[in-house]
Amino acid sequence: MVPAVKGPGRGWLLRLVIAFAFAQGAVSMARPAVSYRALSLGADERAVGVIAGVYALLPLFAAVPLGRRTDHGRCAPLLPVGVVLISGGCALSGTAVSLTAMAAWSGVMGLGHLCFVIGAQSIVARQSGPAEQDRNFGYFTIGASLGQLGGPVAAGFLVSAQDGAMARTSALALVVSAAVAAVSVTSIWRIEHRTSGPAARNQQAKVPVHRILRTRGVPAGIFISLAVLSATDVLTAYLPVIGEQRGIAPATIGLLLSLRAAATIACRLVMTPMIRLLGRTALMTVTCLLGGLLCAGLALPVPVRALAVMLAVLGFCLGVGQPLSMTTVVQAAPAGARSTALALRLTGNRLGQVAAPASAGLVAGVAGTAAPFVMLGALLLAAAGSGARQARDPAGGGVRRIPATGPRRTPVKDSPVAQACPQPSRESFPDRE
Repeated sequence: MVPAVKGPGRGWLLRLVIAFAFAQGAVSMARPAVSYRALSLGADERAVGVIAGVYALLPLFAAVPLGRRTDHGRCAPLLPVGVVLISGGCALSGTAVSLTAMAAWSGVMGLGHLCFVIGAQSIVARQSGPAEQDRNFGYFTIGASLGQLGGPVAAGFLVSAQDGAMARTSALALVVSAAVAAVSVTSIWRIEHRTSGPAARNQQAKVPVHRILRTRGVPAGIFISLAVLSATDVLTAYLPVIGEQRGIAPATIGLLLSLRAAATIACRLVMTPMIRLLGRTALMTVTCLLGGLLCAGLALPVPVRALAVMLAVLGFCLGVGQPLSMTTVVQAAPAGARSTALALRLTGNRLGQVAAPASAGLVAGVAGTAAPFVMLGALLLAAAGSGARQARDPAGGGVRRIPATGPRRTPVKDSPVAQACPQPSRESFPDRE
């Protein structure tokens, strides 16, 4: 195994968090703005769900090839490519005059977000030691939470439904989000250390995808990540629809979405002590269970204050799944396929982002706009069950064990047997929970 290379200090991580905050802020601002613009162009609940699903369609097919490329090359070039695609998708969504065009440019936006996230996650995995990954992935995802905090607020204040102005104001919000994404370029130069680039990359043969997916810990990490992101994504897309039906102003909806993001930030700031208290797998299981119950509770016609409390607790619970599933997948994956494993995790995320909004649109069309939240609750409960099964697995936590082939003997020190069969070091296997 090639040891993770550490750069001097953590300045690269801070700059990566800042860049991710602007990129995610642009996307979080654009997603509700796309929903409002689609509504202004005559879309119904089903059309909103389809447009939200197309956002993840192109990334669904591009994730694994990009991960393969990153495993055997540099990560940083994906970041500016992602920024260009995000900015272009946002701006062109604002100028689109048909639902088909909006769906297409939404897909371009999603592809840009995928490029940025694969590159950024691979940099964190490559430049963090095993003992630093939970912490660094937690800090990295704070950037996403900061973007999710500011983006919906900005979209809510820019979008106005008064006097038929929603078409114009939602387009303005999308153009502004394109400018916000462009700002992230200022923080991504020379963010990848030379020693973690091509000169230090693993030169092993490509690990087959099916082998990665059969590695203990990887399937559970992918499914938990899929469930958590699907809940966040559908919540962002459908809370504006709920607000329209319940008479909640767009600005208030933006504040509610940002409250959820603020709670997610708070969760990630206290991630390390929570892991020490419960362990990674138990923490993911408990938060998915509570999050599922709260998601289902959003279907109830509760007052705005109660909705705010529920979203705050839900945001705290949803803050756990993403960073810890990253660590679980990275530590479980073969050494030469970590970026590919992260890409498979993102493929699962995008599969959820395609299926969940489309399913939510169908469910909403049949049973009303509150029904998708019940669906999300069931998905999170299934993720909690997956985490519980992983906890019962003796290799739970995503760590591979070497099967015993006979009685274990301790070789005599400095003997020919000891020299021929050295014991594996602790660095060969990540610490178990």
